[in-house]
Amino acid sequence: MAAPSRNPYTSSRRGRGRLPRAKPLTGRVIAVTGAGRGIGRAIAARLAAAGAAVAIGDLDAEAAKETAGAIGAHPDGRVLGLSLDVTDTSSFDDFLRTVETQLGPIDVLVNNAGIMWVGPFDEEPEEAALRQFDVNVHGVLRGMKLAIPEMRKRGRGHVVNIASAASKVAPVGEATYAATKHAIHGYSTAVRAELRRTGVHVSLVMPGVVDTELAVGTATGPTQRLTADQVADVVLDVVLRPRFEVFIPRQVAALTWLAALLPGRARDALHRLLVPDQSAALSDRSVRAAYEQRTQTASNPEG
Repeated sequence: MAAPSRNPYTSSRRGRGRLPRAKPLTGRVIAVTGAGRGIGRAIAARLAAAGAAVAIGDLDAEAAKETAGAIGAHPDGRVLGLSLDVTDTSSFDDFLRTVETQLGPIDVLVNNAGIMWVGPFDEEPEEAALRQFDVNVHGVLRGMKLAIPEMRKRGRGHVVNIASAASKVAPVGEATYAATKHAIHGYSTAVRAELRRTGVHVSLVMPGVVDTELAVGTATGPTQRLTADQVADVVLDVVLRPRFEVFIPRQVAALTWLAALLPGRARDALHRLLVPDQSAALSDRSVRAAYEQRTQTASNPEG
């Protein structure tokens, strides 16, 4: 069982699980992609509970609306559920314009939508590889290109990209997924440099294996499987205190730093010891069949 959250905005002196009266994100407008389920849903709920007006975007419009209804049931909740296809520029632009019209200028964009195929690299269908780049890379780039110019004009704003520990390590069986997350790390690094002194921040949140449908059938290695709520707690903290790289758990950062210092053979040995072989872990491909059927075509929702 995961340890209770230590985030100061999800507990109070009188007991855990209660928000303090002062909501630190009151007046902020935050848009979250891929938020109809999983990590995105948890992030949207946590940010709304902290006082933000939250827009939930998802290719599954019904899931977005259902999530918005559930989260917005809290007193004073301002939550909007909208259809969003992150692989389509017109759809993304319409999403952001609707958010600004109904909630106000966007203070924070959380690029969360992502998908993953698991298995040997030479058995991966071409459409699965292309779809991962469409959602995981171009979806994030599209959101940044559309949202950041308006933030820069206002002199403030924040983009939080939900990446992965795979931004820094590359598990066997996740070659394309790791490539997409490495791409987001590189892109975010360059854009952050361009935005220096503009008042616009870029952050990368890089969790290990999270207990969602995306990770079904995969192994965690020596670390514990994370919950979506744990990731949401960290995202809230990053929104409140912007910084560039945040690993969950923190031990993953130590692994990447150590690996960078080691010579080749030692680095390879450390990788084999600590990074799970997902092809070997996935002994039964059928456990991922429903997820892959839902996510690997353009007509089905990511998440």
